[in-house]
Amino acid sequence: MARPSLLSQDIINDYLKIHPLWAQPVDEPTVIVREIGSASFIAAVGIFNSIALLAEKADHHPDILLYGWNKLRITLSTHDQGGLTELDFKVAGQIDGLNF
Repeated sequence: MARPSLLSQDIINDYLKIHPLWAQPVDEPTVIVREIGSASFIAAVGIFNSIALLAEKADHHPDILLYGWNKLRITLSTHDQGGLTELDFKVAGQIDGLNF
């Protein structure tokens, strides 16, 4: 199956309007990031695991950082393309659809 191609910045900006919980850091334009806070450590681990299962099914794996004791930072990028593709925003939408 062909891998998705890189998106132009204009298309990335359009996708970010559709996915307002995600941001493209100025110093890291090849990624989108979402921060999630939870009520407890175990809830954060549950969110982490839910994202991991979703990512495995999509065969597109974000970087997930668990920090503080209840916070997650999710970073999406299509590593083999060196930037953002439609796949990143598809997975971002699936993460946004999780019930947490």
